[in-house]
Amino acid sequence: MTGPELKQLRADLSDALERTLTAADMAKLCGLPEKGGVDTIRRWEVSGPTPSATRVLRVLAMASERYPILEKFDIFDRHDVREEDRPAKRAAFRQQMRDEARRRLG
Repeated sequence: MTGPELKQLRADLSDALERTLTAADMAKLCGLPEKGGVDTIRRWEVSGPTPSATRVLRVLAMASERYPILEKFDIFDRHDVREEDRPAKRAAFRQQMRDEARRRLG
């Protein structure tokens, strides 16, 4: 993930959560410490996050419709899920991701 991609992710998550996310909010979502976390996010928005942070950010991105549901989370295309039920189950999963992000933000 590049710095501009992280900036875009913050904007996309802001849309999904229906509130403007600050760098402090992104630091909180990433589990960064209060002291220095905001500076880390701002630095990442220029140079790109670390590989371990990128993994966390890709999971957070699933809260937005603009990002795919990662393969290891995609239980919707299995044979035991009826095709007509899949869109609703995907929507419920994304809502659950948004609810979790809101809970983390307090």
